[in-house]
Amino acid sequence: MQTVDINAEFKAARAKAAKPMLWIGIVTMIMLFAGLTSAYIVRQAEGNWLQFNLPLQFYISTAFIVLSSATMLWSVSSIKQNNLANLQRGLLITFLLGIGFAWSQFAAWGDLIETGIFFTGAKSNAAGSYLYVISGVHLAHLGGGLLSLLFTFIKAYRGKYSAENKLGVELVATYWHFLDILWVYLLLFLLFIR
Repeated sequence: MQTVDINAEFKAARAKAAKPMLWIGIVTMIMLFAGLTSAYIVRQAEGNWLQFNLPLQFYISTAFIVLSSATMLWSVSSIKQNNLANLQRGLLITFLLGIGFAWSQFAAWGDLIETGIFFTGAKSNAAGSYLYVISGVHLAHLGGGLLSLLFTFIKAYRGKYSAENKLGVELVATYWHFLDILWVYLLLFLLFIR
């Protein structure tokens, strides 16, 4: 008589569904940002659109997130080689660069306020409001990425990953690279669709 390990079957089914579920989430986010950027274009065409330069901090944040994708690549490469020490280092550096990205986004919003670009109120303009919404929604998704990175780092620190058990690292890496590509797209969109 065979015994069925229900826990093992559940874990296998969950692992098999993880990547498709992540991709469904990513497609949903793509649709969200496609809607936001489309609304931006439609509203811009209506007129009364304030022209202003993007804050320098947006470019600094771009450097942070692009560098963080490089350190995430290092993390994935490290776990494939069963190098847990470099996996931990890579995840920690990626996390810190993500914090730097978030900090520079908040600094950019502060700069916008100092130059009279407000999210809402009597002195606000739709151009500024859309900038806050688009960058803010991306930052909210980055917050989820930071939590995932932290969780993955803790598991890596506890030795839960190996070359044979690297799904968690691959999932967080896919999501993080998506956030990187999305931000570069959004920055270029905001820079050239004026």
